Amino acid sequence: MNTALIIGASGGIGAAIARELSQRGVRVDTLSRTVDGLDVTDEASISSHLDGLEGPYDLIFVATGILSAEGADPEKAIREVTAGALLHQFMTNAVGPMLILKHALRLVPRDRRAVFAVLSARVGSIQDNGIGGWHSYRTSKAALNQLIHGASIEMKRTHKQAIAVCLHPGTVATPFTRKYAARHKTVTPEDAAKNLLGVIDGLKPAQSGGFFDYAGKEIPW
Repeated sequence: MNTALIIGASGGIGAAIARELSQRGVRVDTLSRTVDGLDVTDEASISSHLDGLEGPYDLIFVATGILSAEGADPEKAIREVTAGALLHQFMTNAVGPMLILKHALRLVPRDRRAVFAVLSARVGSIQDNGIGGWHSYRTSKAALNQLIHGASIEMKRTHKQAIAVCLHPGTVATPFTRKYAARHKTVTPEDAAKNLLGVIDGLKPAQSGGFFDYAGKEIPW
């Protein structure tokens, strides 16, 4: 891997991945809302930030996302669900990454292996959901998984060695998860970055469209 683009590079995981790749000698370009003003819910913002990049990139990693919307905690009951929260989560966690792929596809090389990876979450698995709750977040991540899976099918026709995947990083010790980690075992952003890059390094084109955890194990849809 020689070149990478990290989107959401001001967050805990995105920043750690950018640092790890830089330490490996990879040329890393970064974009984020905090530093660059990138708004993943606004296609005009995505276009203005991505259309000027030259690429190509061996890795495009999308580390954007939100866990709560409208200042509210993830829902614990049906009565807590609001249209606003559902739409905000969907726009940020599903629509945003898909629009990024739309504008970044030209930056994915056609003549060699390349990876487009997005941060998903195990709670986006419909089959694995045995406790309910967190309706907006779960739904947005399930939608993200479907969008990337569908996009991977089209990409196989034009980018035969490209790999598009959804990745679950585990519970990472960041401000994003601080209120919700509870008894879950957490890992540092640095360890999460190494784990995720290890998975990415081992992926084959035949695995494009998959949903994998930090150990490379496939997660059910």
